[in-house]
Amino acid sequence: MARASQEKTRPSLFWLLAIFVVPFISFAAKLEIRGKERLPEKGAFVLAPNHYSELDPLVVAVAVWRLGRAPRFMAKESLFRIPVLGWALRRTGMIPVARSSSASAAKQTLIQSTALVEHGRGVIVYPEGTLTRDPELWPMRGKSGAVRLALSGDIPLIPMAQWGTQNIKGRYAKGLSLWPPRKRVQVLIGEPVDLSDLRGRAGESAALSIANDRLMAAITALLEEARGEKAPAKRWNPTEHGQKETGRLDS
Repeated sequence: MARASQEKTRPSLFWLLAIFVVPFISFAAKLEIRGKERLPEKGAFVLAPNHYSELDPLVVAVAVWRLGRAPRFMAKESLFRIPVLGWALRRTGMIPVARSSSASAAKQTLIQSTALVEHGRGVIVYPEGTLTRDPELWPMRGKSGAVRLALSGDIPLIPMAQWGTQNIKGRYAKGLSLWPPRKRVQVLIGEPVDLSDLRGRAGESAALSIANDRLMAAITALLEEARGEKAPAKRWNPTEHGQKETGRLDS
């Protein structure tokens, strides 16, 4: 069993959230977590999962909580301006998404990554930025948010894949399938993506593109293992299929 970090054992709003979220996910899903040792017991990390169901964040949050870490996410900057919710997001250390110019976004990313390292916190970033548009639920083209954050602070970038959540709530489905038995949900955590040759190049688009390709390949490989099948040779690109990428979580 993973040793709980101080951020989990110290009283916080996460305890209150766990009282409601953990029992719900435990009732709906039978989580099988592989690669537990790859999530650091302490220190900063950027965890990058695939995303195909609106229920994914709760599944990932419970998996991270069970492994002894506090699940912090990147969230839209506008949410931080909502009374009560914004206070809760700030108190739990959630990270606002940069929505400004490139220079300002780069500065904000550096501040965020420095804070993660300083406080020894991890953050969960969906590199696709929204639910995948791939018809078969494979990871689609990624964005630069996760890799930019990792490179800015020289933080471990850890790929994750989960599969089975769609049997509880399908993509865009209105309802939940909670009838027993519990649905099997696999959570696979991979080795940190090697970014050593790109260190110090967080401001270069070419470096971000290379890092992002490595990350998405690692996530896809984990998902192939969970599904027991090969992903398409070409990753889905919404712009090539006339689809708008709405509801983005990072850029």
